[in-house]
Amino acid sequence: MALNTYGTMAVDWEARVDFDRLRRERLARVRAELEKTEMGALLCFDMNNVRYITATHIGTWAQDKANRFTLLPRGDDPILWDFGSAARHHQLHCPWLGERSRAGISLLRGAMSPEMGRAEDVARKIRIELESRGLHKAPVGIDIVEPPVLFALQREGLTVVDGQQVMSDARVIKTQDEVTLLNMSAMMVDAAYDELYRAMKPGMRENEAVGLVSKVLYDLGSEYVEAVNAISGERCNPHPHVFSDRVLRPGDPVYYDILHSYMGYRTCYYRCFSIGFGSHAMVDAYKRCRDYLDAAIELVRPGRTTGEIAAVWPRAQEFGFPNEEACFALQYGHGIGLAIWEKPVISRLVSLDHPYELKPGMVFALETFWPSRDGWSAARIEEEIVVTETGHEVITRFPAEKLLVAGAHYVTVDGPLPTTRELEAPLNAEVVDLIQAGAKIERVKA
Repeated sequence: MALNTYGTMAVDWEARVDFDRLRRERLARVRAELEKTEMGALLCFDMNNVRYITATHIGTWAQDKANRFTLLPRGDDPILWDFGSAARHHQLHCPWLGERSRAGISLLRGAMSPEMGRAEDVARKIRIELESRGLHKAPVGIDIVEPPVLFALQREGLTVVDGQQVMSDARVIKTQDEVTLLNMSAMMVDAAYDELYRAMKPGMRENEAVGLVSKVLYDLGSEYVEAVNAISGERCNPHPHVFSDRVLRPGDPVYYDILHSYMGYRTCYYRCFSIGFGSHAMVDAYKRCRDYLDAAIELVRPGRTTGEIAAVWPRAQEFGFPNEEACFALQYGHGIGLAIWEKPVISRLVSLDHPYELKPGMVFALETFWPSRDGWSAARIEEEIVVTETGHEVITRFPAEKLLVAGAHYVTVDGPLPTTRELEAPLNAEVVDLIQAGAKIERVKA
């Protein structure tokens, strides 16, 4: 347990997260990756990339609008264009940007129609900055872009190329402070699962579980609860990936995926339970699911590859799917950082043919799934792992080594009901005798 878990406040008596260092080191990583290319600059509209480069954030309401943008010219500092009031705020409170925080509006994902000229305005701003630095002849790497902006950039004489890989490569190795923030983000989900475990019982709805988890996370300082996938009962198989208002019942399997953001750094963190009791089929499915996960975790160390990890997972046909694409993301690994899914991706779909070497500083989630033999229940578990210099460290700490039973408080005259049993109890000798006696007396088939 080498990683630190700090309080969420800044203090003068202990070195905690160093945000100045975080900003410097993230920008340095992007600059280093840019230098390896022929590109003259990176132009980013993806808000996670904008945050990584500029250390600015205006709320998750802007996450899906592709409207804020930043330009990182080769050998120079980034320029940010943002909503006018936000740009002014950055000038006042983000000294690492200063006058390089400017007002600028793109298309708001089509809400600004073509005749308004916003695409041309964006393209003109970019061309002027590149020309002033003599970089306008070099390719411009872009992460995501609306087609009108792309066409306007090309009309300005700029050559547009894929810049997303540059950003992905920069973000794959986490800095010391990024690892700390990811660890603290997972700590908050540990607490949310503890509250959820205590609350679960028959009659609770999936959406109520979502509300409870969200409150715990926001109370602890989360800036964004991206999703709480609450899946119960027959909804577990096949996995729908979205919660509903279904009511929990005795004997139900239920699994959750909690995705939230602390200081921008995400979690992807599944846990699986049974309500009141678990069937033998569910217990077996959970063990199989856990074994696949543990085998994958055991292989995590520098020098191993994503292909070696994917190789321990079952083929699609072994759990009811025709091919790897059909079951994609059920036996899965993915980097986590400012986004839920980053490099490296670990899947039988791609990793066996295109293995990716594991290196210290990578942080990723490994998640497994296994359907029960009853045909409707299933197990789903996930852990987040940091690749260390000598191996790995798991940062998701809520217990998951065995299937947990929630709401198990039923007591009979003989003591507590077993937490592993079937919905229909096996017949006792007296019941068998009753059936046989009734058949004999009434002359019917037993």
